[in-house]
Amino acid sequence: MADIWVYIDQFQGKALPASWEALSFARILADNNNNQVHAIVLGKDIAAIGAEAGSYGADVVQHGDHDSLADFRPEVYADLIANLASTSKPDLILLPTNSRSRELAAMLSIDLDAGVLVDVIELNIAGDKVSATRPIYAGKLHAQVETSTRPALATLRARAFAKPVPDSSHSAEMVEIDSALIGSDFATREFSYSDADGKVSLGDAAVIVSGGRGTSNNPELNPPADITDEKEQEIWRAQQGFKLIGDLASELNAAVGASRAAVDAGYVPYSHQVGQTGKVVSPDLYIACGISGAIQHLAGMRTSKMIVAINKDPDAPIFKLARYGVVGDLHEIVPALTAAFKEKLT
Repeated sequence: MADIWVYIDQFQGKALPASWEALSFARILADNNNNQVHAIVLGKDIAAIGAEAGSYGADVVQHGDHDSLADFRPEVYADLIANLASTSKPDLILLPTNSRSRELAAMLSIDLDAGVLVDVIELNIAGDKVSATRPIYAGKLHAQVETSTRPALATLRARAFAKPVPDSSHSAEMVEIDSALIGSDFATREFSYSDADGKVSLGDAAVIVSGGRGTSNNPELNPPADITDEKEQEIWRAQQGFKLIGDLASELNAAVGASRAAVDAGYVPYSHQVGQTGKVVSPDLYIACGISGAIQHLAGMRTSKMIVAINKDPDAPIFKLARYGVVGDLHEIVPALTAAFKEKLT
């Protein structure tokens, strides 16, 4: 088998942790199949990422450091990687799974006429075939899929593989990508970025505290007198509930998540949504507050290593999946948890 390539997804000079998971897994594959690992790093002022890639197992770092690569544009990135792959002919290209890399993998699949295995949680190489396991039907089943195209493409689900440990004694050969390979005639351009709500990314978080429709169920809270509409009163109560969620998340250095029901009701922005149509997450700890456990939500968090559920309804479906369940009012339990963690962690 030839080289294994790993696309290192980075933003403003910082690699996403899932990229190092993919690179470390590639190192294991390479050691088992006697081949090299190439890290593909594209952007602007990315020398530090290239050096870091060596510590996570890359033998070679192909880096494109150019003004036209400063912002992620899938057409530009896919065109460049496809040009490189057409010449060097790697057998496997791995990418971390997120919204950006899904788009990039789809474009590469077309440009290289290659099969792509998406959101995989296991991957093996046997002869001329690459086989993988991926969740389907909202995570209830695992599908075995394979491709024999070369190169094969695969996106790896974040936090589904072993946590990477850098080795400072391992370094990589740095190879600069010829800027002549970077195209210029593309339809899109990035103008600006704005920060999403929340200090910790849902996809990378080791701990997530999520809220659902139950955040609005506190009749003891009286909205301000100028809020007279019933729907607006409900949203105001939910926002107070999500402040409790946020306080607990802050103590745990966690991300704040939400169910689709909470997002659809206008309690929090879509960027917090966990579920089949939101973010798919696999944290070490997932605390579900006032979330009943609809199948759409479970699809996005059922692979969490430990699930704690807080709900007033003892028959809520979320309790069937939770390791620990607390039957009670989140407006009482969450502040108590926050206080307890504050005492223990400070």
